Amino acid sequence: MARHIVGIGGTFRPRSSSEMLVRAVLTECEELGARTTMFDGPALAALPHFNPERPERTPEQAAFVAALRAADGLVIGTPGYHGGVSGVVKNAIDLLEDLRGDDRVYFDGMPVGLIVSAAGWQAGGVTLAALRGIVHAMRGWPTPAGIAINSIAQKPFAADGALADNGIGGQIATMARQIMAFRLEPVA
Repeated sequence: MARHIVGIGGTFRPRSSSEMLVRAVLTECEELGARTTMFDGPALAALPHFNPERPERTPEQAAFVAALRAADGLVIGTPGYHGGVSGVVKNAIDLLEDLRGDDRVYFDGMPVGLIVSAAGWQAGGVTLAALRGIVHAMRGWPTPAGIAINSIAQKPFAADGALADNGIGGQIATMARQIMAFRLEPVA
């Protein structure tokens, strides 16, 4: 059975660089035999604000949580707004509090690829570190390869949406291989 890899990320703007980078990793995972599901910025923006005191979920929230519940791997992409995770991505992650009572709590035993796209150099590293901290807190396994790009200086995509930077392409391929190769050995 094909591994199911879920991607979340982007901004309110369709085809943002963070969304396109997540999609590129998912495409590489598909080429390695995975089936994938993408929740882009507009889909994440449609999720109501997470409220732990309100257990009712919209159909969109329920579908999002169900996809993560069934996932074998995850790719999270965010813009590096002011050195932190964007609100729409953080709200989606907060909604995954619904996984706390599952047999597999949160991201336990799951490989998680992390991507940051920032309009400058400074926000990339600190936002990537923040994402790693979030994934560790949720019991996930961040891939050794994390991707932080400067979307102004690096220009990762051509006008037609094709990946235009071979170095970033190599990072994307590495992350996909790490996600697909990850196997957590059961503890005896």
